[in-house]
Amino acid sequence: MKLAMIGFGQAGGKIVDKFLEYDKETGSGIVRSAVAVNTAKADLLGLEHIPEENRVLIGQARVKGHGVGADNELGAEIAEEDIDEVQGAIDNIPVHEVDAFLIVAGLGGGTGSGGSPVVAKHLKRIYTEPVYGLGVLPGSDEGGIYTLNAARSFQTFVREVDNLMVFDNDAWRQTGESVEGGYDHINEEIVRRFGVLFGAGEIEAGDNVAESVVDSSEIINTLDGGGVSTVGYASEDVEVSSGGGGLLSRFKGDDSSDDGMDTANTTNRITSLVRKAALGRLTLPCEIEGAERALLVMAGPPKHLNRKGIERGRKWLEEQTGSMEVRGGDYPTNAPKVAASILLAGVHNVPRIKELQQVAIEAQDNIDDIRDQSEDNLEDLVEDDEDELDPLF
Repeated sequence: MKLAMIGFGQAGGKIVDKFLEYDKETGSGIVRSAVAVNTAKADLLGLEHIPEENRVLIGQARVKGHGVGADNELGAEIAEEDIDEVQGAIDNIPVHEVDAFLIVAGLGGGTGSGGSPVVAKHLKRIYTEPVYGLGVLPGSDEGGIYTLNAARSFQTFVREVDNLMVFDNDAWRQTGESVEGGYDHINEEIVRRFGVLFGAGEIEAGDNVAESVVDSSEIINTLDGGGVSTVGYASEDVEVSSGGGGLLSRFKGDDSSDDGMDTANTTNRITSLVRKAALGRLTLPCEIEGAERALLVMAGPPKHLNRKGIERGRKWLEEQTGSMEVRGGDYPTNAPKVAASILLAGVHNVPRIKELQQVAIEAQDNIDDIRDQSEDNLEDLVEDDEDELDPLF
């Protein structure tokens, strides 16, 4: 799938930058074009792979390149005011060569949280290509204001995109990590999971051809219908030899190559990885029962993939989700691992979102109470008890 990626804010820019790095390392060809948008000049300077001409600094008249200070209402206002500057960078994207737009943003900050829904609305008005969002939720320990930002942005973002894929930082934090190391680890996890998913079907001349191709239309149809999506992933290292089973052997579900790959082991490995991917750590933890649509992508060396295993995995997903709209296919690679990537679209039973909203409501009430009392508290502080002093003017 060819994507035009727009990284909005600090987190969004870093993730898109990491996608470009992944593209160069794997040759997956996911990112057709990449743009970074920010109100903070320092964040744009810290990017390594997004071309300088595709880095857009907005809001200079109002915040002078210093960011919006976690004020997502200001972030939304600036995005509205400077939408022509963002469009100027998007005009350089060869839209006829992309399958969809993907707007990536951290939902807890100010610029990405406020600006990404604005840009999504703008793109949907102009282009016929789908506009997807990839939103990153802040950890529960990051503070009430960031949770409030995320809850408000989530509500708005999901209504403005064709589908919102979500990654929850809370589920991926590791104890003992530094802040910078923690975010680097999380960004790598994001790119690994979505990289396998979006990379399927992007075949160059000389590459192995998938038996059951997962192309961009399969992904688009799975995401069709809107709502919220999550991705599961599991992998296992395998040995890679130069022989490899051909397309016919994978179609039959057996392997007649000289090294005699055990078909039963191959099938069992695939079904085991599908279960781990679906029942393990999802990008947004949720109950998979009730997911409206699903897509299974099995990636790995051709001889370690077979039709029987993928069909069993797909059938198991149908049973677990209760949906008959479960697509599946393989993605042959030369990497020494077999990986299952599962896209669950239209998920509803998501306790984390309800928890986020409850904390956000408490934070909003607290902020309102403090503001209501602020003037009285200041007056109590500065006025003398007997009102005997006069101010200078």
